[in-house]
Amino acid sequence: METLAGLAHGFDVALTPLNFGLAMFGAFAGTLVGALPGLGPANGVAILVPLAFTLGLPPESALILLAAVYYGAMYGGRISSIMLNIPGDEPAVMTLLEGNPMARQGKAGAALALSAVSSFVGATLATIGLTFLAPLLVELAILFGPAEYFILFLLAFSMIGTLTGKNVSKTFIASALGLMLATIGLDPATNVPRYTFGQMKLFDGLDPIIAIVGLFAISEVLVFLETVVLGEQVKFKVERTYATFKELWFCAGAMLRGSVLGFICGVLPGAGASLGSFAAYTMEKRYSDRGTFGKGDPRGLAAPEAGNNAAAGGALVPMLALGVPGSGTTAVLLALLISLNITPGPLLFVERPEVAWGLIASLYMANVVLLILNLPLVNIFVRLLMVPTYVLMPTVTLICFLGIYAISHSVFDIYMMIGVGVFGYLLRKVNIPLVPVILGVLLGHHMEVNLRRALSLSDGEWEIMFRSPLAITLWAFIIMSLTVPFIIRAIRERRGEQ
Repeated sequence: METLAGLAHGFDVALTPLNFGLAMFGAFAGTLVGALPGLGPANGVAILVPLAFTLGLPPESALILLAAVYYGAMYGGRISSIMLNIPGDEPAVMTLLEGNPMARQGKAGAALALSAVSSFVGATLATIGLTFLAPLLVELAILFGPAEYFILFLLAFSMIGTLTGKNVSKTFIASALGLMLATIGLDPATNVPRYTFGQMKLFDGLDPIIAIVGLFAISEVLVFLETVVLGEQVKFKVERTYATFKELWFCAGAMLRGSVLGFICGVLPGAGASLGSFAAYTMEKRYSDRGTFGKGDPRGLAAPEAGNNAAAGGALVPMLALGVPGSGTTAVLLALLISLNITPGPLLFVERPEVAWGLIASLYMANVVLLILNLPLVNIFVRLLMVPTYVLMPTVTLICFLGIYAISHSVFDIYMMIGVGVFGYLLRKVNIPLVPVILGVLLGHHMEVNLRRALSLSDGEWEIMFRSPLAITLWAFIIMSLTVPFIIRAIRERRGEQ
């Protein structure tokens, strides 16, 4: 009953004209930010933080505005992934695997509508989980130490062979390349420069956003320049701009599975929406694939979209309950709270209930606003496919340049983006998938940091990797993920021979 009373108080706060208007504005602005390649939710929230202070908003209003931007950006990241094969942000990388093939089959409108509904389901279930299950899930997150986090990321890489294509060796080569790129910069333990070639700009490492935009957007433009005649229009038909009830029902299981797994990944501090999206897609492919994934299977679109939005909600659990950011975006929100003299943690719901419960109530509103906003806009989004390529591609390139420059105001980062784009183009020429490279860049730093912390705690003893029941369970999953596909393949081949 205390939870329901707190939630009712939160709606009293969130439904004031000021806070409701801020939630609507944040949802719309976040969608636009998410749709632009390179910006993503963390940068969108960071850009609008000065606006919250300039307007002199009270703490609960400022947090409602930026949380709505956060959720809106998670929605918006799917748009360029589906329409242009260019992820708007890191979690949207998995969306393009099935979303863009659907667009090429004339189902762009259906893909956008399905992704909007999946995002709504994932975000709403995550908000419900944030409301009722936060204390229990915080206890689960506490069980993860550095060793368990390292093994968790190792589990992600052990499952990566199921992501793209049938050539497992090329997939693991791509993963290794991504991990190598993740080691660029200062050594996290000794601060010794690695692979920087004397460039101080590389001391902070390769920004994942630069890697994403370069590998996907710039390489896509280079492929276009190689294969498409100037003036030719994109030859995609658009059959309809809505998803049927049959399609939604077909994907209902994928949405639920992706939401649950994404929420759990979001609760784990540092895992974030990228791991939630990746895990949801991987699990759904193992569960549902009958040779249709990679060719526009709607379940492969619904699962990661529900997963990354659920992870976004889950990441708020450790931020509010423990004062520990669950992702890069919640780190920005945490900094905002601290700057407003609000201490996140177990006492937040008691000392500042209008902030905690007002935020949770506003997330329910933001989800409804985003669904109502996004479904009618499908007609506008699909018109991207009607734009002549000689207009579309230069515009995409310009947006990429502006997006990267807006983040760091560094011309060097633009050169890096171009260099990574050429590298991605060469990988495409030899049929090495790009998604595992990105996953290596995203997870490599976290793997290294947690491995070092674990070994420091154990004085260099590797036994710490097998010490806890949770670690042993994760190792069991790793062994299963590496062996079961080969066993199943051998059984199928034997049955085929017989």
